[in-house]
Amino acid sequence: MTEIQYKILDELYFVTSFSSLKEEVNIDTATLGIELKTLIQKEWVRCFSSPSDEIEIAIKDFDTNFTSYHYLASKKGLFAHNSQ
Repeated sequence: MTEIQYKILDELYFVTSFSSLKEEVNIDTATLGIELKTLIQKEWVRCFSSPSDEIEIAIKDFDTNFTSYHYLASKKGLFAHNSQ
């Protein structure tokens, strides 16, 4: 796990909007999008269309809409985070 991924997971104990996450981790939009995609592919982060509606996303859809989603660390992601 990279330092950036650790910071991201540290903020995702609760469902968090992209804009709030970006503000908390202080990472540019493009980098944050890349890191979130990686974390989703590792199954460490779950994606939501709203604070209460989890969605399954296609990576091609993620690339165009990632700033409108909400995120939450998965059980697997929290385990990885807490093992560091």
